[in-house]
Amino acid sequence: MTLPPQPLSPLDGRYRTSVGALGDHLSEAGLNRARVHVEVEWLIAQTDRGAFGSQALAADQKEALRAIVADFGQDAIDELAGLEATTRHDVKAVEYYVRARLSELGLDAIAELTHFACTSEDINNLSYAVTVKAAVAEVWLPAFDAVVEALQRWAVDARDVPMLAHTHGQPATPTTVGKEFAVFVHRLQRLRAQIEGTEYLGKFSGATGTFSAHVVADPGADWPEVSRSFVEDALGLTWNPLTTQIESHDWQAELYSRVAHANRVLHNLATDVWSYISMGYFTQIPQVGATGSSTMPHKINPIRFENAEANLELSCALLDSLAATLVTSRQQRDLTDSSTQRNIGVALGHSMLALDNLRRGLGEIAVGTAALEADLDGNWEVLGEAIQTVIRAEVVAGRSSIADPYALLKELTRGKRVSQADLVAFVEGLDIGADAKARLVALTPATYTGLASELVARLG
Repeated sequence: MTLPPQPLSPLDGRYRTSVGALGDHLSEAGLNRARVHVEVEWLIAQTDRGAFGSQALAADQKEALRAIVADFGQDAIDELAGLEATTRHDVKAVEYYVRARLSELGLDAIAELTHFACTSEDINNLSYAVTVKAAVAEVWLPAFDAVVEALQRWAVDARDVPMLAHTHGQPATPTTVGKEFAVFVHRLQRLRAQIEGTEYLGKFSGATGTFSAHVVADPGADWPEVSRSFVEDALGLTWNPLTTQIESHDWQAELYSRVAHANRVLHNLATDVWSYISMGYFTQIPQVGATGSSTMPHKINPIRFENAEANLELSCALLDSLAATLVTSRQQRDLTDSSTQRNIGVALGHSMLALDNLRRGLGEIAVGTAALEADLDGNWEVLGEAIQTVIRAEVVAGRSSIADPYALLKELTRGKRVSQADLVAFVEGLDIGADAKARLVALTPATYTGLASELVARLG
């Protein structure tokens, strides 16, 4: 039995509500709308400079042309699909679509300026730059920011909650819950600045990047300046003056590598939180109506963090492939980038889905006070670092003659369970100053957190 048409990707099916906003930019329809935008702005730019005796368009004519882009919808999508079925060329279909609109507007006199001196890649590279820039700024970054904001709330709210640290999976010098979240906030803020600072490059220089057709048509024009002005002033991109037929895609490799890096930091967050949940350091807040297991009714599974982990891995795999593939094009042009770039939305979509799950997951956990307190109280040996460090300071200050403080504490604590009473008795017998001894006797694993709380205040 054959099913009715179904979405092949879960991003367009099960998870569409989480990632659908990307489709406004990075779908085939979004790309075509951007192509129409580029073609329309090129028409306006040419008439503004009076190319080949053309007259500058009136304000209402420019408004009508730009409305073609603003009103781009299902009718336009369907018409373009029909045109492409005949032309077998997506950019040529866009050219014919724009020409048809010119005819409807009574602007047939400038029809031959449509796609003038352009290779398809002149339109495509600018369209991808426009759509990716908008998708990152308007969709991906806000989702990313929502996760960072949730982490920052955790950092501030839990800055004074002591937690036994684990290095190499073993009990280590205590920290605070908030400080550990603050580490992730700091890492992600740095990456965000790099992503936001991406240059979105565009080329507009003809079949092999030489302005050859342009110069033949109008030898007196300053074509590089015309190109620069169009790319930067009309489209808000950064002009790339030296290219082959294609824009070299280095900016894309840079962006996707940075997003993949951010993904990997978030993956680290997801696995850490998952581990803390398993240790009881975080408890999960039951969600009304939710089922954790089909057979074990007591369970609340950390599915938000597991889903995020999987989708971050998928996103990174695609982003890494995009970054590696797009920087190579044989000689002056091959079409390997054509199919590759159609997966930009998929790559960012899996990242978006992970961001959505992380944001939700961070709102569905609470501090596991009992487990945190129990682990701190059960690992007094972690104070060995504090004791041997104070002894060393006392030796330098001339208040102690103890030889090799590290070895002394290693003998007492390594691989052993040491109680509070054991440590107090040990400290009381040390050859150190009274003030130092008092500080060590008063110290507990829960108070041995250094400047953890104060460090949270360093977040921007």
